[in-house]
Amino acid sequence: MTSRERWTVYPLLFLAIGLAVRAVAVPEERFAAAQIGDLETSRLTCREIVVEADDGTVLIHMGRVINAGGGRIEIKDERGIDAIAIGTGPHDRTGTVECYDAAGKPAPCE
Repeated sequence: MTSRERWTVYPLLFLAIGLAVRAVAVPEERFAAAQIGDLETSRLTCREIVVEADDGTVLIHMGRVINAGGGRIEIKDERGIDAIAIGTGPHDRTGTVECYDAAGKPAPCE
């Protein structure tokens, strides 16, 4: 092998080895976040959906969020304080609707 061939082959060899090691060494969670402008699909399967405002305040949280119960949707105001929650109880399939006052404390639904 000539010197010129070595200058071509060895860098490519090290690049291939580096990419293979990176796939094993770097956890997948680091690449889990993707930013997509628009998404159109007929079915979406996930464990949780969080809708945030531009400043990071959580506005809507959908998923299993209380005591490993069933599904739950929490809708919050612009400050991130609970406004209403819809879901099931942690120990049975009873559906519940919970309302909250301006301070985020449970209140009767009107």
